[in-house]
Amino acid sequence: MATIRITKQFSFETGHALYGYDGKCKNVHGHSYKLSVTVIGTPIDDSTNVKYGMVIDFGDLKKIVKEEIVDQFDHATVFNQNTPHIELANELKSRDHHVILVDYQPTSENMVVDFAERITSRLPQNIQLFSLKLQETETSFAEWFASDN
Repeated sequence: MATIRITKQFSFETGHALYGYDGKCKNVHGHSYKLSVTVIGTPIDDSTNVKYGMVIDFGDLKKIVKEEIVDQFDHATVFNQNTPHIELANELKSRDHHVILVDYQPTSENMVVDFAERITSRLPQNIQLFSLKLQETETSFAEWFASDN
């Protein structure tokens, strides 16, 4: 049976700030992120299975990514919990803003690693995460490949 890669794309809006950075991104700002999730596996070859011919149902992949990433990060502001931004985060939380505190600098590079771990933990055993592409702007993105990790 052939090994196939399938990709599903997602979009979400997230704010962040890079504490200690020496450029504009030290300020709180946001991005319209685009996330491409590629998994790899072999299509189901049991003709009695309702998902016959699929590596994974796109709807099942959507459910995983929506629950683990999109629903969590959409319209949230992400801060490193180990920086003075914690004061701003607490103020925003007290005003009922959706704030996510992470244990890393919330760059696209670190976010894509976090996302890979979240998605991998939810995939069926016979499906592997092949790659992620997290696009921060039209011309800037970070990629994660299982083969590199």
